[in-house]
Amino acid sequence: MALRYRMLGKSGLRVSEICLGTMSFGDQWGFGADETTSHQVLDAFAEAGGNFLDTANKYHGGQTEQIVGSWLAARDRDRTVLATKYTLAMDHADPNSAGNQRKNLVRSVEASLKRLGTDYIDLLWVHAWDDYTPFEETMRGLDDLVRAGKLLYVGVSDTPAWIVSASNVAAELRGWTPFVGLQVEYSLLERTVERELMPMAEYFGLGVVGWAPLGAGVLTGKYTRAGGDGDSLRRGSNESRGRTSEQALCIARAVDEVADELCVTSAKVAVAWVKAQGYRYIPIVGARKVAQIEDVLGAGEVTLTEAQLAKLDAVSNPGSHFPQNFLASNGVKDLVRGEIRTRIDGRPARG
Repeated sequence: MALRYRMLGKSGLRVSEICLGTMSFGDQWGFGADETTSHQVLDAFAEAGGNFLDTANKYHGGQTEQIVGSWLAARDRDRTVLATKYTLAMDHADPNSAGNQRKNLVRSVEASLKRLGTDYIDLLWVHAWDDYTPFEETMRGLDDLVRAGKLLYVGVSDTPAWIVSASNVAAELRGWTPFVGLQVEYSLLERTVERELMPMAEYFGLGVVGWAPLGAGVLTGKYTRAGGDGDSLRRGSNESRGRTSEQALCIARAVDEVADELCVTSAKVAVAWVKAQGYRYIPIVGARKVAQIEDVLGAGEVTLTEAQLAKLDAVSNPGSHFPQNFLASNGVKDLVRGEIRTRIDGRPARG
């Protein structure tokens, strides 16, 4: 198969419709692929047309960036859209080795550049919200590094909608570099981001890069198909995150049913569902084995029917909450728009 490409957010940056996440590259956390296997996964991704890599300075204590860097050293660096992250603590004894302040930003970028063996980063993600650092400081610091040529684009991950919104408004008013992408957990098991974060991303034209589209393996059929790992169902982080609740398993079974209809794997359906949410949606997939990445890359060729999308939506819809459910009622619409509202043609949604 050959992956297609999309523009990331409002930028002109062309990225593959599936992003390769690299958190499984390395063994310093006690799990993951060794360097040889990691390079084989990267080769398989590139051979399918994948050009969008996502890593982070925190992954395996920097080992993941080194593995990605050694792979890039043998290739044409400019053909890869390389994204990494900063924020999380690299030295827990140093209070300034964590957070989104300028000192950690500059130090983290310099260290990432060395580990990756490159002189620029295509996309730097703010890894998570740091409520100790004013967002103005973060945005100005990011803009300085863009102007210095060390970063080309910036994005934000795991941050409340109001902070992302305020940050991009401040950047627009002051002529700083705005965020072009939003990275969040997004899958059929985690759709609460649709309440605030997704409408905000739509308004600002942000690309949405969804991590854990497979629900940490739950949507692969691991716990719901015969021969799966059902015995471990109630153990580990999946249980603590609610990913193996009865509701989650009901969603996983629906994914299995759609996969059987299409004669594809459940993993392909789960990843294809994220892509099907719109042009700006790009799933991040990870793999410890070549067979795993070859399987999920096939999601690019899976087209879900309207009936299948409706089935998956019905079983996984998180529902609305205040104020959306309040504002959606006809009585409130009459008050806000007037009773003549049924004759008013609203504006089309922003692209």
